Amino acid sequence: MTSSAGDGCSLSVKKGGFLRRELIFVASLFLGMAVVPASAKHSKSDANDKDARWVGTWASSPQLGDARSEPPAPGFTDSTLRQIVHVSIGGKQIRIRFSNAFGTTALTISSAHVAPAAGGSAIKPGSDRPLTFTGQISVIIPPGAPIYSDPLDFDLAPLSDLAVTIHLTGVPDGVTTHPGARATSYLQAGDLVSAADMPAAVRVDHWYFLNGVDVLAKHSAAAAVMLGDSITDGRNSTTNGNGRWPDDLARRLQAKKGTKDVAVLNEGIGGNRLLHDGLGPNALARLDRDVLAQSGARWLIVLEGINDLGTRAGGQERNEQAATVQDIIAAYEQIILRAHVHNIRVYGATIMPCEGSSYFNMDLEADRQSINNWIRTPGHFDVVIDLDAATRDPQKPSHLSAAADSGDHLHPADAGYRIMADAIDLKLFAK
Repeated sequence: MTSSAGDGCSLSVKKGGFLRRELIFVASLFLGMAVVPASAKHSKSDANDKDARWVGTWASSPQLGDARSEPPAPGFTDSTLRQIVHVSIGGKQIRIRFSNAFGTTALTISSAHVAPAAGGSAIKPGSDRPLTFTGQISVIIPPGAPIYSDPLDFDLAPLSDLAVTIHLTGVPDGVTTHPGARATSYLQAGDLVSAADMPAAVRVDHWYFLNGVDVLAKHSAAAAVMLGDSITDGRNSTTNGNGRWPDDLARRLQAKKGTKDVAVLNEGIGGNRLLHDGLGPNALARLDRDVLAQSGARWLIVLEGINDLGTRAGGQERNEQAATVQDIIAAYEQIILRAHVHNIRVYGATIMPCEGSSYFNMDLEADRQSINNWIRTPGHFDVVIDLDAATRDPQKPSHLSAAADSGDHLHPADAGYRIMADAIDLKLFAK
């Protein structure tokens, strides 16, 4: 499956570790970084509340950008990038995580702002708020690193759209992106981080450098993480429609009183495989960063394996050893083991049918059935989510049903993704 285009502490801007707060002002004079007035700084009082905890409300999996995800003109240098994300749970404080995971040089964000989105590139009037990083308005992110903003008092509603706007000055070699955003971002030359709208901006349906949004939530709140491929990433869903199956699951959770505090984090990557890299790192390689390090993660749903089966035919050309049933099962076992170490319950989703797609052959179908039989066998995953049964054609079980199929016989579309979400028992997220 290919994509349609396909905490941590804030780091100092100086080498040699973290700076004490007493030295920040002096350092800022030499580095040309403005100090935020006291009235605009974040509050820490709620963050130390023993009855509250940080929980991820939105996330995306970082990937190395390629020719298909390069930013359009004017590019990133001295440009403003506004990105819109759809959160799951709400809260009264937020912090934003940026990533330079695939940069080989530093990423410089000279300023970053947040606001409730108001449609298109517009934000709600009077709602714009600056982010800070250890009290500073700008930050330099080293190669390979993520960074969190300071906590910010901000009334974030559940299932709302948040605009995150950054001004970029130093762009790394190696761009960290999420090509399959299925959401429109806005890029314009100059510093427009506080602009109420960006009507002249160039539109691009990717996310760049933006990696996560956390909220300060009730101590009982927790996150469910979805580890998957382009089916989880929402291939063939409506752009800006938030029609991926994790989006539908988040809406169902919010509609039920007992699960309103369950966040949903979509860690799908188009073309992802368990055992080999593709458009992004393989699932075993990215598990620590994309799942285990997520704030408040309590549950993991694994929907992976179809790409390991479907790409075997060209493996020899890529110098890859073809994945066997035993290899895929061993990968699942490793994911279960590593997640259990972090007290995360792991729910296994059966691999969905794909006859009619370019992937299909009888060997693939036999192996898919063998793997699904293992997934369904008690004692492996903590719980089985049978998405194969939910989406297959009862008369032709190697095919997606007409209601689930987007037309490519591999991915659902909006209606099919709702079928997937509706098949998940919300009691699995009882606390």
